[in-house]
Formats: sequence, structure tokens, C-alpha cells
Amino acid sequence: MKSEWADSPQRIGWIGTGIMGAAMCGHLLDAGHDVTLFTRTESRAAPQLERGARWAASPRRVAESADVVFTIVGYPHDVREVVLDPDGALHGAAAGSVLVDMTTSEPSLAREIAAAAQARGVASLDAPVSGGDIGAREARLSIMVGGDAATFQRLQPLLARLGKTIVHQGPAGSGQHTKMVNQIAIASNMVGVCEALLYAQRAGLDVATVLQSIGGGAAASFSLATYAPRMLAGDYAPGFMVEHFIKDLGIALAEAQRMALALPGLALAHQLYVALTAQGHGRKGTHALLLALQQLNAAR
Repeated sequence: MKSEWADSPQRIGWIGTGIMGAAMCGHLLDAGHDVTLFTRTESRAAPQLERGARWAASPRRVAESADVVFTIVGYPHDVREVVLDPDGALHGAAAGSVLVDMTTSEPSLAREIAAAAQARGVASLDAPVSGGDIGAREARLSIMVGGDAATFQRLQPLLARLGKTIVHQGPAGSGQHTKMVNQIAIASNMVGVCEALLYAQRAGLDVATVLQSIGGGAAASFSLATYAPRMLAGDYAPGFMVEHFIKDLGIALAEAQRMALALPGLALAHQLYVALTAQGHGRKGTHALLLALQQLNAAR
């Protein structure tokens, strides 16, 4: 079935212009869509406004001017505020419109939003993403979608402007659960990457040369390829911030506890990231975990 949004410009609402959201919103502007946006600090939206987006005074005002509203904010309480509060997007959304939350958030909140939206004749999808700042800039994110299958098909052309791997995972909340799977997988992997670099350094090897060998073998991973060179360069600018990753791992741990599931690797990674924040690095990129392990080993 061909989407009604496959070829023509649409009225898009966008809420959140952080590290990833700014680039993602830009892709929809590049595609010629009519974008109305809101972010807490208007100045942060200046690049999008200069490119033709319109400013709205609240999430509700955004939704009043849009057929599809995308949200990508920081924490579950932010999602609740911009979607469900009286001045939130749901209260401005017309029947037949769609809310798409791309924040990594709680599966239970995604289900709550879906139920509240359905009661107003509005569709909703939970569609968290993976790929970091590079994936957002290059429009090759992995998008994990929960919600109604027909709504998912309807939005495919818009989602394809933002990512390359776009998979419908099941009913409301399934996208968020899938993102938890993603975060669990990369958390322990990042610990491994950092420990491997420390071992290579302590053994007296040239770490860059080591990466040439292991980057093409069984140890290859996105984190090794993307973040190890940044670590070697001492570049800990965030593609995804530590404090947001701790939020994600906390959600995953809470869901695991609810399911009576023991995940000791996840718990260890969470504690190491908490230690990293205690050392003052909460707003650095997740690969700054190397700094916590260096301190643990009195390494430089």
C-alpha cells in the first residue's frame, strides 16, 4: 500500500533539537516538508528556523499546526510533559494525526501514550533510534518501532528520511523494549572496548596498530570502529551523553527486575557509568567510560 505521504510535502511538528534531534529535523526540512517546532530554549532551534522552520510557543501549538508530530527529548518525564501535559502535543493533535516519540523512554509510558492518543482518535508510535550523532547526521539511524502496523506503514516515507534500518517490532511499547535490547548489548561491549585499549597500552603495544588488526576480526563492532579512534585522540565530545545512557540502563534494569531477569553485565556497566558521572563526566560521550577505567587503574 502506497503511503499518502510518499511524494508530497507534509505538515510536520518537531519537538526537541538536541545532539540528534537537530540533524533529524534538518532532513525533513531538506525534503521540503513544512516544519513547525518547539524546544525549551528557542535559540537552540536557530539553525532550523533559519532554514524555514516556524517556531511554536508550546508542544500543543506545534501539534495544532501538524499532521505528524515527532518528539525526541531527554527523559521519560520530559516525554510525559511534552506529550501528555495540558499544554502537550496530544491536546493539540487533531483526530487522524500521528504522534511519534523517538526518545528512548519507558515501555509503560509508550503504552500509556498510545491509549491516551487512541481515546482522542490520534495514532501514536514509539520509535527510539540508535546510531548516535553520526547516524543522525547521515540519516542512517536504526529506528525501532512499536505501535499499530498500519500507522507504521503510513509513516514509512517520513521515517526513511531519518534512518536506513526501520523495523516494526510489534504493539505499543515494543520499540522501547527493542531499544533496551540495543542498550544492553552495547553497554557491556563498551566496557570491553575500553578494557581492551587499556590492556594494549599497558602491554606496551602501539594501540592504533592493534586496532588495525582487531578491527577486521571477530572483535569488530560499531563501538570499536567509531569510538576507539576518538578515545585515542582524547576526544570525548558526546555523540550520546553519559547521563542519558545511565537513564537508559536504569530503565533496562527496572524492566529486567520486573521480569525477574538477572543481567549482571548490565548492572556492572551501569555502576561504571555512575562512577564516571561521579567523576564529573556525565555530559561527555559514552566512550568517556575509558576515563573511569583509567582512574580505576591509575592509568594515563
